[in-house]
Amino acid sequence: MQNWLYIVLAVIGLYLLISVLLYFLQDYFLFKPEKLPKDFQFYYDNQEIEEYNVETRDGATINGLRFRSPNPKGVVFYLKGNSKSIKGWGKFAVDFTRHGYDVIMVDYRGFGKSTGRRTQKAVKRDMQVIYNKIKEKVDEKYIILYGRSMGSGFAAKLASMNDPRMLILDAPYYSLSKVAKKFIPFMPLSILIKFPMPTYKWLKYVNCPIHIIHGTNDRLIPYKTSVKLSKIKPELTKLYTVIGGGHKDLNNFESYHSMLEEIITSRPKKTNLEGSSINVTHSSKRVKSNP
Repeated sequence: MQNWLYIVLAVIGLYLLISVLLYFLQDYFLFKPEKLPKDFQFYYDNQEIEEYNVETRDGATINGLRFRSPNPKGVVFYLKGNSKSIKGWGKFAVDFTRHGYDVIMVDYRGFGKSTGRRTQKAVKRDMQVIYNKIKEKVDEKYIILYGRSMGSGFAAKLASMNDPRMLILDAPYYSLSKVAKKFIPFMPLSILIKFPMPTYKWLKYVNCPIHIIHGTNDRLIPYKTSVKLSKIKPELTKLYTVIGGGHKDLNNFESYHSMLEEIITSRPKKTNLEGSSINVTHSSKRVKSNP
């Protein structure tokens, strides 16, 4: 009997130890930042850029870049994924500048040249500060929010609190808690995880057009995640499927660029359903004719 008690206590102790380690080390699993020296010089072929730093109320510095387009039609606020820095992510700005849009990219706390203690609340507040800076010079009807992977949650949160022209989600997750549970289903993640990032909750309060792009071969965040997200606000949402696309390679598909061009260059318009079959009902009963 005592042996069984020791085994049970050992299992409980191990479980508690794993829980503590998970709580304190999760940043190392969730984020893969690349840090840059303060004197690092950004450079991109055929791109005009402007670097800036924004000081936050708690003393952190958020470093970012503005990719300029001649006579811009608007601004894309691009919220990147959980790895590297804007040094590497900047190459994707051309997908928008070539269509006549300026692009704003920033590094989250602890990434690139940005500083400060990283928490979900702090990053959400930082992104709102940047959005407000953009809004000072650009009317919201010309602001597009683009969230890639990790950034999709922050983009959804921003869209829920503001009124941008549209929200584009690239390989979004339902919530980070759900993603983590796939790998460690036995842990109480609702208590332990510091970045639950409930995208599905924030989408409920978004009132602008929502465009979701996802690859069918995404093994990190399954395609079915975007199908579920598209059902939250179906009247505002359109789902774009990249056949064969994975989690990190959508930009290598011609279909992705066709979809992106269609999204950012089109103007929302209401479909005229008059005369369509939308309200037509079909009956299996045969109508008897009079002799």
